[in-house]
Amino acid sequence: MAWSFRGKVQLWGLLLCLLGWVCSCITTVLPQWKTLNLELNEMETWMMGLWEVCVNQEEGATVCKVFESFLSLPQELQVSRTLMLASHGLGLGGLLLSAFGSECFQFHRIRWVFKRRFCLLGGTLEASASATTLFPISWVAHATIQDFWDDSIPEIIPRWEFGDALFLGWAAGIFLALGGLLLIFSACLGKEDAPSPWRADLIAPPSCAPVEESDGSFHLMPRPRNLVV
Repeated sequence: MAWSFRGKVQLWGLLLCLLGWVCSCITTVLPQWKTLNLELNEMETWMMGLWEVCVNQEEGATVCKVFESFLSLPQELQVSRTLMLASHGLGLGGLLLSAFGSECFQFHRIRWVFKRRFCLLGGTLEASASATTLFPISWVAHATIQDFWDDSIPEIIPRWEFGDALFLGWAAGIFLALGGLLLIFSACLGKEDAPSPWRADLIAPPSCAPVEESDGSFHLMPRPRNLVV
């Protein structure tokens, strides 16, 4: 059966939200939030993430060490770890609610107006997940720029630079924002009582039996004998 315009918008919104959620999860795990190249030893590249610090050697070996304490992290990484985890929860909740509110999910006990509300709430959660993803990514990028151009730090000390995880996180936030907006837009389409094409056959009025035509003549019915007047 052909998809309606509303169904196509919901499908694209769900796909973008799913892609953004997966990219956000990968960003949280990757250690390449910050990179550092040592001029004295160009064979090693240092990487710092939310969970560990890694050293990539030229031979291809990578050695990582997990942070022993959450409080030992810089402030921007502490907040980023918390917000990224919150973003995963919001994104997953938004995906589930949006899936229940989409046209492709059919359940006879869910009314159309409730499906629209599910879709609207799911899109709002996805937009919130986008904000909680873009904010920590942008904060870490801002702190990296400030440290890179800090005149109080001697020039001989190496500076941290942007890692690949930041660019992936920006892409994840954009995907989540676009998907959430499409889901919210789809909730504003159509009438509240408009049935979906999958349920059109379920709510169609039953066919009526043909009525016998009358010849217009008048007939007297016999009186029942057991009728008491």
